[in-house]
Amino acid sequence: MGRYLEEFEPGASVTTAGRTIAEADVTLFAGLTGDFMELHTNEEYARTTTFGQRIAHGALVFSMSIGLTTRTNLLDDTLVAFSRVDGLRFTRPVLIGDTIRVKKTVIEVTARSVDSGVLAFDTRVVNQRGELVLAYVDRLQVKRRPVCTAEVAVASAGCAT
Repeated sequence: MGRYLEEFEPGASVTTAGRTIAEADVTLFAGLTGDFMELHTNEEYARTTTFGQRIAHGALVFSMSIGLTTRTNLLDDTLVAFSRVDGLRFTRPVLIGDTIRVKKTVIEVTARSVDSGVLAFDTRVVNQRGELVLAYVDRLQVKRRPVCTAEVAVASAGCAT
C-alpha cells in the first residue's frame, strides 16, 4: 500500500534506482510516438550535431522518470491523478548508454478535501555522473487516510482516528 497524503512532510525525499537508456528504448519510443527526428534515429546525421551522437528523446527521459518513481511504490493505491507539471527543463542531453536516477523532494502538502490533497515534488533527474539532465515540479493528487467510522474500521485497518 502506498503512503497517504498525511504521511508526507516538506523536505522528505526519495531517490530511485538507476536505469540505463538502451538503444532499444530510443527505437521503441520513436516507433510508439512517431518521433523519428534524425537526432534520435540517424547516427550519421547526429554525428554532425553539437552532441556528436544520437541522444534520447527528452519526452522519453521524462517518461522514464515517472516509471522510475513508480518503482518506489511510494504511491501504490493512493495516487488519484497526475495533476500538473511546472517548470520542465532539460538541462543536458541523455546519451544512449547513460544511466539516470530520480530524486524527488516534497515541497508542498495541501489537503483539498476529506478524501484527497495535492503533493508537490521538486523532481531532479541526474545521470551516472550526478549531472542534472532534467528538472520539474510535479503535482499529484493523493488520497488522504480514511477517517475511522464503524463501517470503515470493519472494512479497513488503515483509517485515521
